[in-house]
Amino acid sequence: MKRISGTVVAVIFAALAAIWLGAGRAQAQVWIQIEAKNAQSAAEDRARDWALGLADVSGHALASGWFAIALGPYAPEEAAARLSDLRATGRIPRDSFIADGRLYRGQFWPPEGAAARAEPAAPTVAAPADPAPAPAETLADARRAEAALSREERMDIQRALQWNGVYSAAIDGAFGAGTRGAIAAWQAGRGAEGTGVLLSGEYRALIDGWQADLARIGLETLRDDEAGIEIAMPLGLVAFDRYTPPFAQYAAKDDSGVQVWLISQPGDQAALYGLYDLIQSLALMPPEGPRNRHPRGFEISGRNADVEAWAQADLDRGTIRGFLITARTADAARTTRVLQAMKASFRPFGDRVLDPGLVPLDDATKAGLLSGVEVRKPERTASGFYADDAGHVLTAAANVASCGRITLDAGTEATIVATDAASGAALLRPAAALAPAGHARLAGALPALGTDVAVAGYSYGGDLPLPTMTFGRFESATALDGSESRARLDLPALAGDVGGPVLSADGLVIGILQPAQADPARVLPEGVFYLTPAPALAALLTAEGLMADAASPAPGIMAPEDLTAIGTAMAVQVSCWK
Repeated sequence: MKRISGTVVAVIFAALAAIWLGAGRAQAQVWIQIEAKNAQSAAEDRARDWALGLADVSGHALASGWFAIALGPYAPEEAAARLSDLRATGRIPRDSFIADGRLYRGQFWPPEGAAARAEPAAPTVAAPADPAPAPAETLADARRAEAALSREERMDIQRALQWNGVYSAAIDGAFGAGTRGAIAAWQAGRGAEGTGVLLSGEYRALIDGWQADLARIGLETLRDDEAGIEIAMPLGLVAFDRYTPPFAQYAAKDDSGVQVWLISQPGDQAALYGLYDLIQSLALMPPEGPRNRHPRGFEISGRNADVEAWAQADLDRGTIRGFLITARTADAARTTRVLQAMKASFRPFGDRVLDPGLVPLDDATKAGLLSGVEVRKPERTASGFYADDAGHVLTAAANVASCGRITLDAGTEATIVATDAASGAALLRPAAALAPAGHARLAGALPALGTDVAVAGYSYGGDLPLPTMTFGRFESATALDGSESRARLDLPALAGDVGGPVLSADGLVIGILQPAQADPARVLPEGVFYLTPAPALAALLTAEGLMADAASPAPGIMAPEDLTAIGTAMAVQVSCWK
């Protein structure tokens, strides 16, 4: 990967400035353009954000119909030096550039300064009394707007499509056939023509809808001491209502259409089977759907045109605990994500359960049950993966350094068995026995350079307790400084992915994802991550008396969906608490 130092960039821009001046064509003032949006409201929001950390932020309408956020104006020499400094320190995007303002057609930010600054090469023209309506946006306009999007904005489109259930490939910002097909499917679902290219209004609807969904769901780890249950609860959709043993009822908030009932009662197998029959008789549980009852628990699923519901409960040492959730069928995509989070995080604790003789609680006591939920958050949340079928977890040592307490998947307590400073890996042991859905098969060697790899991790930390797959490329068997204890990757991972398993295309784990080493003297290109190679992980397991699964003969390159199933089954959310 090629890298140009900040000094070289400064020399280049200084030389260009000198050329402009020497040629007698220097502009009186120039700007550093850092971003552009295709809607003024979005540009105003971004300008407001940039102004919190940078001086001289201004916003300008462009001749193309887009809206630019810029810094300035400056003299050309000053702009070149400031651009170099801000890019080198990572305070502005690396694709920021110097603009001479000839395409600026009016200033919209700051609001009170719109008329105070004269824009260069923008002739003053009286506005017509009755301006003609803007021409309808064409597909060619949409393609030009799409080409101007940053890589992160394109990746956000893929994330939003993934959230809407129409995209399952790599989050890489590359718009191939998979992304185009997903856009077309999303458009068709809205009753629009499936062109595979987003018009400006569709782009805003897709992104705003995705971000609004995340905010509305509001998943938080809830510990109900009366019911003896800890679970990721969608507190943006429900609020505590009342106890009616064996249920702790959480009612729909703001017409969300979602209800959650925590199940908690004493009992034996006969009581478990009675509860199974009771739930099926409830009006909120549709009669159509699969049922599964076994000696130690049950799962019930129901769905009709209006409502879908899920219930589960388990019998353990004389207590029965579980949960039930109902939601509108029209919100199936959102409900699926909420249900996955609840199932993954559900954890009964202690011996206390809701008893039919429980005295009803007053409002103050009910409020007390939820007090402090918002502030009880881990110091940091990242990723790990199951190393064996006993539930031991491998993660990056940085994820668990200086933790007062460690939890897995927002529930199970864990302790550090060993750390290896050389490899940057840590081995964790769960406090309770686990039966993971999948665990790693460690590769014996690194793959060939340039081959495809993927990392399974909790990209959004604790904001979305669901694992995702991020695809990239294996770049080098050594770090940038030549160290053989790390290998180098090129992939658009996020901080929450650190500690997750890096898989080759055949499904074998080739290492643990590590962050790029911090170096205040350099700003590395986006997408540079390291991994601790699998042989070092095998050595750590062996030293602790554990056996890593030997890699069976490679099955060949897997389909992305099969690789995703393997990766997400072994991924674990690792939380560090003070």
